[in-house]
Amino acid sequence: MASILTTTNTDSAHLSDSLTEAVQHGEVFTHRWVVEAILDLVGYTPDRDLTQMHIVEPACGSGAFLGPITERLSASCRLHDRSIGEAVDAVSAYDLLAPNVRDSRKLVAERLHADGWNQDDARKLARAWINQGDYLLQKEPGRNADFVVGNPPYIRLEDVPAERMKAYRSACTAMGGRADVYIGFYEIGLKSLKPDGVLGFICADRWMRNQYGSKLRELVSRSYSVDLVLSMHDVDAFQEQVSAYPAISIIRNGPQGSAVVADTTKHFGPGSIAEFKEWVNTADEPHISGDSFHAARLPHWFDGTDSWPAGSPARLAMLEDLSDRFGLLEDSSSGTRVGIGVATGADKVFLTQSTSIVEKERLLPMAMVRDTTSGWLDWNGSHLVNPWDDAGNLVDLSEYPKLAGYLEEHGEALRKRYVAVKQPHRWYKTIDKVDPHLAGRPKLLFPDMKLTIHPVLDPGRLYPHHNLYFIVSDSWDMRVLGGILLSRVAEAFVEAYAVKMRGGTLRFQAQYLRRIRVPLPSEISPEDQAALTSAFDERDVDAATTAALRVYGLAELPD
Repeated sequence: MASILTTTNTDSAHLSDSLTEAVQHGEVFTHRWVVEAILDLVGYTPDRDLTQMHIVEPACGSGAFLGPITERLSASCRLHDRSIGEAVDAVSAYDLLAPNVRDSRKLVAERLHADGWNQDDARKLARAWINQGDYLLQKEPGRNADFVVGNPPYIRLEDVPAERMKAYRSACTAMGGRADVYIGFYEIGLKSLKPDGVLGFICADRWMRNQYGSKLRELVSRSYSVDLVLSMHDVDAFQEQVSAYPAISIIRNGPQGSAVVADTTKHFGPGSIAEFKEWVNTADEPHISGDSFHAARLPHWFDGTDSWPAGSPARLAMLEDLSDRFGLLEDSSSGTRVGIGVATGADKVFLTQSTSIVEKERLLPMAMVRDTTSGWLDWNGSHLVNPWDDAGNLVDLSEYPKLAGYLEEHGEALRKRYVAVKQPHRWYKTIDKVDPHLAGRPKLLFPDMKLTIHPVLDPGRLYPHHNLYFIVSDSWDMRVLGGILLSRVAEAFVEAYAVKMRGGTLRFQAQYLRRIRVPLPSEISPEDQAALTSAFDERDVDAATTAALRVYGLAELPD
């Protein structure tokens, strides 16, 4: 069980009425079979001498995790001929609410007594193990945990009182931006692990993809091993219905090794988890697929601060394989670059279809999103009123009287823009400089928002507007590259990393296009180059995908 808010000092004896109500309102109880699965996956099992290990439950609530922990620890004592008193340092649990601490201590004492241990010893252990306090604000948490398990709180950090929020941000450096409090539980939990110690949480998995999780992703990628991620978005994992997008994540303090990624359906339950654990622990098969879950083994996890990919286990395994075998699309060695078109800050002024309002040399033909709709470039006649010269400097308006008159006519609006307020003497600049060489280069154009990937070739006539992203290259035949990028293989990269809008629309922004992996141009046979070129010219996605599968050495594209 996890409370949704964590707000008091370790030494405080009480919470305010409003905070107490918030904590109680946010309590979420984890089903027993989920708890048992996490304990099995981290390796907290009675066959090990658990009295010599230390397990931490950071937000124990009424004891959903502590009950099974106590039972396993008691069984371990019996198996290893230990007295229960030898386990006095084996468990540390925390909660903010006095009623929760009281209930957890009662539960633990009753379980120990029911298992035959002395009642007074059981009560003493329960008091020693379970503490009222704030896990995130321990004075010296230390690196002494073999296991950290639980269902940590999740609530927006900005909903925490200001002083508490300041203390959390100071203690938990991964809590960037509009982070959820659970980010801190991951950070402190991971940092408390001994070498080869393991953290096992069931928690919202949004940190793996959202901006506020970037610092935590960086911490994990730099110092820990993601051993397993089991997505349970549609599973009845809690005793109450919550929209938390939960996943079980198992993270170890050690070098990154192989990883298991799995997804589930609403039918996933106690029987399914047993089959899943057996496959994880004993099977050699790289994939498993059943009615209630699908899973795959990866050679390693994804790294970096950028969003980790989302998708089916088989699709993620494919992406990881391609990432190991091929380089990134944007590559200095091939002179391939991804960029975005010009932002003006005043399109109503700087964009025109008139060819006479300013001097001809101050008009730059512009590619707009609507020009790319058919898949072939169909220019509608838009121009940029271009205030930049070929050296990247603003032109001298005295040399262009028509341009000067036109801009001054709209001077009031232009001078109100932020870029003009910052630099009043450059009031007529566009937000972005114009690259004088870009218009004349062959390039692939991508509309920002589209249901499917949609590369369109500009042979070198137009300059892209800021709602278009572009790719230029010193090495690629742009039609061959266009065939690869038209394929569903390339689209799979964007689907895995990009934000998906309502209705399934994808964002084809530069940050996602840069995640695409491609072979070197020299590695593609003449036959495959011809097939990719033909598919691109015909806008034949199926043919492009068939050719791309050969180029990437794939038998099929997993769902």
